[in-house]
Amino acid sequence: MRTSVVDVGSKTVRLVVSDTEGGAPLPVHTAKWRLRLSEQVTPGGPVPDRAVEDLVDAVAAADRAATRWGAAGPLAFATAVVRGAPNRQEVLRTVRERTGVELCTLPGEVEAELTFLAARRWMGWRCGPLALLDIGGGSLEVAFGRGRLPDFAASLPLGAARLTHEYFEDEDPPSPDRVRALRRRVRHQLRDAAARIRWEGPRTAVATSRTFQQLGRLCGAAPGRHGPFVERVLSAADLRGAVDRLAALPAAERARLPGISAPRATQSLAGAVVAHTAMKLTGLATVTICPWALREGVLLRHVEDGPSWWAEIARRSEKESDGAGPVPLRIAAARH
Repeated sequence: MRTSVVDVGSKTVRLVVSDTEGGAPLPVHTAKWRLRLSEQVTPGGPVPDRAVEDLVDAVAAADRAATRWGAAGPLAFATAVVRGAPNRQEVLRTVRERTGVELCTLPGEVEAELTFLAARRWMGWRCGPLALLDIGGGSLEVAFGRGRLPDFAASLPLGAARLTHEYFEDEDPPSPDRVRALRRRVRHQLRDAAARIRWEGPRTAVATSRTFQQLGRLCGAAPGRHGPFVERVLSAADLRGAVDRLAALPAAERARLPGISAPRATQSLAGAVVAHTAMKLTGLATVTICPWALREGVLLRHVEDGPSWWAEIARRSEKESDGAGPVPLRIAAARH
């Protein structure tokens, strides 16, 4: 059986087609369409018409590609950029009507839960009590748990693209005062979640997302071409040096550093500040960079719990798009 996921993120629309018959999502085809929604949408602002048109085209292309690879009806979701837009309902309805794809938005806590599931399955039970950090374009997800799904999960508006827009948009490179102001913001908003992680005392900590992958490479981790099974560890001490290094350079020069891609160079500093501050506040000296994240979590939950849980997310998203207001999620499964 083949299953596909379409992930509408802050930078790209990504398609992953995987063989899921054996219980683990093994990718057979991936593709991406670069939309850079975060550059067109101000935090809390609407998705503009031109971006909606581009989104429709990308989702339609992803749907066609999934069908060609034998995986019709993708599990399609949008993250923080669309989730926080005041015209979210209109965007989801337009995509659904013009492509036939049921694009949904996931609550931030559900994103954290699914990413935790992916990290747990990748790391295995030997890692014990597990803490998770995941930095996206619009939000930071934090989770902790001892089982399959987290006991605690939080989503905070501390994404790298969002904070770059709020703090660094008109300074390149930003002044030390701006960097300090951003660090204070992260400390303030992360304080309670970080206290919970410290209190729980995780045995293992993992970090996911392109932001952490690129920061890991900047700090000396193996490049992606070495494959997903190479262990990649990022320390708070190395990350402190990376923050200083990124803060001293304009975005164009950051893109020349190891691991920092040109499309993400502008937001790399904000991502590094969030990552370092989160590790310091939570008391995590090191994190293991996990190649599985939200997309794999969606696939795993679909395989392990069947299609009904995704149908519930789609039902909730559709009702909200039709103006019914927030609909409670009823997708909990046994935490084993």
